[in-house]
Amino acid sequence: MIQIGKYNTLKILRDTKVGLFLGNPEIDPEGVHDILLPNKYVPHQFEIGDELTVFVYLDHEERPVATLLEPYILLNEFALLRVNYVNQVGAFMDWGMEKDILVPFKEQARPMEKGKRYLVYLYLDEKTNRLVASSKTNQFLSNDNLTVERGEEVELIVSHITEIGINVIINEKHKGLLYKDEVYDDSIRTGDRLRGYIKHIRPDHKIDVSLEKIGYERIEPNAEKILNELRASRGFLRLNDNSHPEDIKTVLQMSKKTFKKAVGALYKDKLIEIKDDGIYLIKEN
Repeated sequence: MIQIGKYNTLKILRDTKVGLFLGNPEIDPEGVHDILLPNKYVPHQFEIGDELTVFVYLDHEERPVATLLEPYILLNEFALLRVNYVNQVGAFMDWGMEKDILVPFKEQARPMEKGKRYLVYLYLDEKTNRLVASSKTNQFLSNDNLTVERGEEVELIVSHITEIGINVIINEKHKGLLYKDEVYDDSIRTGDRLRGYIKHIRPDHKIDVSLEKIGYERIEPNAEKILNELRASRGFLRLNDNSHPEDIKTVLQMSKKTFKKAVGALYKDKLIEIKDDGIYLIKEN
């Protein structure tokens, strides 16, 4: 079946004055048999029977149409999009297609403004069979049946930032939280895609996430980071257990807790010396 809002790999069935008609009737004889790829997207060279991967959406007349343009968002996914204009129906966002995507007023978490970007979810409206976007993203997420576990590496999308921390979407399925005091990158913004790790799953299924590996695995890259900094600083860092957390953050971009664990691992492996004025790199062979 040809799927609206997604990429489809279809065969070229026939060439006409308006463009190529694509389909795969032998796979889906009862579904939509063909769909138009307008002339402006037709490849310079092709043969009947060739396969093309196209994106399918609804044109200005609400008819399914194929295109070789690449959308900024696919069906049932999230993306940060810009509002092109607002009218009495809602906000219309640029998603890479000739026809903008509508965000009805009832699907706006807050009133949208022209020129601003918002994180939205693309879905198919069952009543109208049209692609629609929504900035009320929480309704498309659920932590009831979790598909992740502690320590697992996950894909994150920054949803919104509060005083407590950074709310994230986990694997485009669940809600999670990154605590601000554990994030050392001030450039993180809504819509950013990050790689993270499941830090803690609470009894109520709320999820804490981290940008660093959990447990012993977390120590390794941080220990290596300290070693690299020592090498770049002629074998000495004026940091130790008594250093202020902000000083550690400024130099190494890590928490004091992480620093102490990493230093402990390096000391145990006899790679550093710890003195009152800081840590020293033991001469490497």
